[in-house]
Amino acid sequence: MINTVVTGNLGQDAELRTTANGDVLCSFSVASNSKVKGEKVTTWVKCTLWGKRGEALSQYLTKGTKVAVAGELSLNEYNDKTYLNLNVQQVDLMGGGKRDGEAGESTAKKSKPRDEDDDDFWR
Repeated sequence: MINTVVTGNLGQDAELRTTANGDVLCSFSVASNSKVKGEKVTTWVKCTLWGKRGEALSQYLTKGTKVAVAGELSLNEYNDKTYLNLNVQQVDLMGGGKRDGEAGESTAKKSKPRDEDDDDFWR
């Protein structure tokens, strides 16, 4: 068993699914950037978060969100490619990403404009 921590940004919104057994799982991919011989290298890690934590966190795991995930790392080989998979035990949300209802909406309280005719203007 190899435990590791991966820090990076989500490449797309998390996907929430239910297995045939009724288990809930949340899957998402994290892009982690590093430099090798002066060149930027991006490593993608497929992450799986099981149960109620996955269900609760799925709404916050959106494209572009910076996260630090910790868990058990495994490797899969398919068509001469190696894929990194992480069975997530801990997620730290570090900002960024999108949230529902944030597209151009301002939550700031709007006040009525004041002009010189208002009695309170000169006080």
